[in-house]
Amino acid sequence: MFRSTCLVTISFWSLLQVAHAAQEPAGAVFHITPGRPVPELMDNALKATPPARSAQEKKPDLVDLSSLSPLFHFDVRYATTRNFLSYPVYSSSHAYLERPAAQALVRVQRALHSQGYGLLIYDAYRPWYVTKLFWDATPPDKHQFVADPAVGSMHNRGCAVDLTLYELKSGLPVSMPSGFDEMTPRAYADYTGGTQQERKSREILRQAMAREGFTQLPEEWWHFDYKDWRDYPIQNLRFEDIPPVVKRTAAP
Repeated sequence: MFRSTCLVTISFWSLLQVAHAAQEPAGAVFHITPGRPVPELMDNALKATPPARSAQEKKPDLVDLSSLSPLFHFDVRYATTRNFLSYPVYSSSHAYLERPAAQALVRVQRALHSQGYGLLIYDAYRPWYVTKLFWDATPPDKHQFVADPAVGSMHNRGCAVDLTLYELKSGLPVSMPSGFDEMTPRAYADYTGGTQQERKSREILRQAMAREGFTQLPEEWWHFDYKDWRDYPIQNLRFEDIPPVVKRTAAP
């Protein structure tokens, strides 16, 4: 996957993307225009077959994050039109993770609480067919921002989460160098632009997640993979087929 490693080697394409991105505020919703209608791509993705499961992988145990802490806030963009496809591709606004990853995220939330922050969650478990839809809808020159369905995504394994910080006092999201799902170099975890405070906030998030076993994706500051992702299979389970959780199972 292509990634700029320093400003002096940034590609001409990246320079054009930065120039274009500068015309929009970092918090704006990024959009692309798929080559084919999203409903048509969705129909094809639902008919496709995900990668085979390995015998060594654990039995999935997805947990609804809203059941674990009242301090988690949610903005599940893919259940709305406020996403890069301008089309709702999720049938639910819930966010799920495998239990160890979910419990680790609760510990991240607890640690950030003392610093005056909470976690605003954009996405977690993602059915494989949506990963295929994203790949097919995204132009090839932006494929570094989406997962190849041939190998699947950590989101498909229930071990990846997309998130940011919000201020406990105001409840408002913290400003970051780019918006969520912005397919420009501003999204890179090592992007040196933006304000000093935005870069500081990005680092606060990275450090808090790293302490609990999450690794930041170099191309997307908001994307974090849990350390045990290899233990879990690629799943294609629809949200409506995940059993609901009735009560909270952990304290904030």
